[in-house]
Amino acid sequence: MEKVQVLVIDDSAFMRKVITQLLTEDPRIQVVAAARNGEDGIKKAKQYKPDVITLDVEMPVMDGITTLKHIMEHFPTPVVMISSMTASGKEETVKAMQLGAVDFIQKPSGSISLNMEQIQSEMIETVIAATHADVKKQHVEHVEPIKHTNKAKYSQSIYAIGTSTGGPRALQAVLTALPESFEAPIVIVQHMPALFTKSLAERLDSLSSIRVKEAEHGELLQDGVAYIAPGDQHLHVRQVGTSLAIELGKEPPELGHRPSVNVMLKSIATLKRLNKVAIILTGMGKDGKEGIQAIKDKDPSSLVFVESSKTAIVNGMPHSARQTNLVNEVIPLPSIGKAMVNSLNRKRR
Repeated sequence: MEKVQVLVIDDSAFMRKVITQLLTEDPRIQVVAAARNGEDGIKKAKQYKPDVITLDVEMPVMDGITTLKHIMEHFPTPVVMISSMTASGKEETVKAMQLGAVDFIQKPSGSISLNMEQIQSEMIETVIAATHADVKKQHVEHVEPIKHTNKAKYSQSIYAIGTSTGGPRALQAVLTALPESFEAPIVIVQHMPALFTKSLAERLDSLSSIRVKEAEHGELLQDGVAYIAPGDQHLHVRQVGTSLAIELGKEPPELGHRPSVNVMLKSIATLKRLNKVAIILTGMGKDGKEGIQAIKDKDPSSLVFVESSKTAIVNGMPHSARQTNLVNEVIPLPSIGKAMVNSLNRKRR
């Protein structure tokens, strides 16, 4: 098997050395070059044509965001951001992922020796996974007509979105397409570590007409609000009288994930007298498949929308969802927001 060719871009000579050593200890990876800033990185990316680029967020001469924009515009390549845990580092990382970065890993800290094994494992796993991303789909504008097969039964609805790799960009496309008057709550699981989901929610809120926030334990769901599960906590939806409430928990990860799309969808499956719409967007793995089955088992009239392989940056989760044979519509990303609005409008007629 050919080795994954990686370009490391970081302004710190020490960090370039550390990242190179951590990656090359895996026999599947070869670091073909290292660059000291974005400008140098762009030159070396053109020269070496790597399979994956690791990119520091904060650099002099040319910062990570500017570098990423250039890469995505001129020679789309899977990019993994190297993120610091500072406030600006988290915000810029989320922005980078919405601009096309496939994923991110936490920059090794001063206490590097204490968690080196875990950092190395995550770094290698993320870089290998990035090779499955088709970043050339970033600019796909393919739109297909939306058709609906089921009629809504109840006056109240809930929408649940699950996504992983490539999700921040996909969520931006979906949520910014919704009007402020969207008359249903939306709950979201995006596979992302703790502390980053708050930055994601704040950025999406600044771009969307609806309100977007990180979910809080015990809060009642409101129409026109999207609630993102906090990193490292499962999100459940419970009925409290005539209202719906969020319950956060630290149960064991499911399929290696906490939050888990399956856990969220299984909780929604138990809700009574409610129109349920489950939406699976881009992502690695199979999270969401069992949740879809649970929802359809309890209420066959529930709707399941899945992002089309024509637009999904990583087709693992959408493909797994389609394997259930329970999906109502396969929809390209630019049309998913419209599909949500159309499905909601059916109960208003």
